[in-house]
Amino acid sequence: EASRKPNLFSSELGGPVIWDLEGPSLKAQQASIMGMDPPRHTRVKSLVVPPFMPRKLDAFAPEIAGVVKQIVDSVAAKGECEFVFDVASRLPVYTFCVMMGIHPEDRERVFTIGNMLADLENPVDMRGALMELDGFARALAAEKRANPDETMMSAYANAVIDGEPLKQSQISAFFTTLAVAGHETTRNTGVHFVRLMHKYPDQRELLLSDLEKYLPNAINEVLRFAPPVMEFRRTAAEDVEMGGKTIKAGDKVYLAYTAGNRDPAVFEDPDRFDITRPNADKHLAFGVGQHACLGARLALLQLRLLLTEVYTRMPDIAPSEPDHYINSIFFNGLRHMKVKFTPEA
Repeated sequence: EASRKPNLFSSELGGPVIWDLEGPSLKAQQASIMGMDPPRHTRVKSLVVPPFMPRKLDAFAPEIAGVVKQIVDSVAAKGECEFVFDVASRLPVYTFCVMMGIHPEDRERVFTIGNMLADLENPVDMRGALMELDGFARALAAEKRANPDETMMSAYANAVIDGEPLKQSQISAFFTTLAVAGHETTRNTGVHFVRLMHKYPDQRELLLSDLEKYLPNAINEVLRFAPPVMEFRRTAAEDVEMGGKTIKAGDKVYLAYTAGNRDPAVFEDPDRFDITRPNADKHLAFGVGQHACLGARLALLQLRLLLTEVYTRMPDIAPSEPDHYINSIFFNGLRHMKVKFTPEA
């Protein structure tokens, strides 16, 4: 309900993150698409919707499938690998960089900085990392102004909203947002998928009995059971009654997707992991309302192609060490996960 009423629960007033920000830090969040309210959010979001439409994704799918094959080719004969960075992270990084128009020689560095900033509670030179991403964004935006194309950065860099071009701070904020969050859903969900199939062997056996039949719903159940993004924040714009409570104007509101995805009023026996759950797709892992994940369709496509290849060629894949989670109250992901499987001949 809060996600669908941005006029009452604002992303912009206090920013979308749980920390209380002010001054330049708050303005930086408000320049990001995640920190905007309608109507500005609606106009800015419309700039980058076209690449995520079904027809565009259908045309992109063969290229994604080719990259998936290369990724699995690189590990299938080894019998073991570090799944987070050898497999799960490679595809969304490639996809993000192609859609943004980032040069191949810059992709690894952009990816590294994005991961550093995602690990919010680990010591990191936050200012230095943000400045480096800003440098990438400025150079890329200038290039796309000189030579426009169909990439998302070109759409942003050449956009005119209300008769004025977007400010560089808004362009940099957009670039930073996608560099940090643009690949987390696919990466973390791919990792959780392998982890949960190992933890629940009866579900893995069912999955492997008919991969094509069970995989799409299994992906949704993993997204419900272990959502890759755990929370966002809103600020009440006025006094609101909800759930028998009064939320005062200015109150901080915490949107807990992990709790929503275990709501017993929606999901029967919510703590049970069940890849045949009939309403698994009602999860909130992609958010809902105005700020629903722009790349949800793309993430599901990537996950379906990647996991089909993995479980077709490495069906007995399983973690070989305890879980190592990143230190974050925002992202639900593993820092690394070594896996073993029968080597491909």
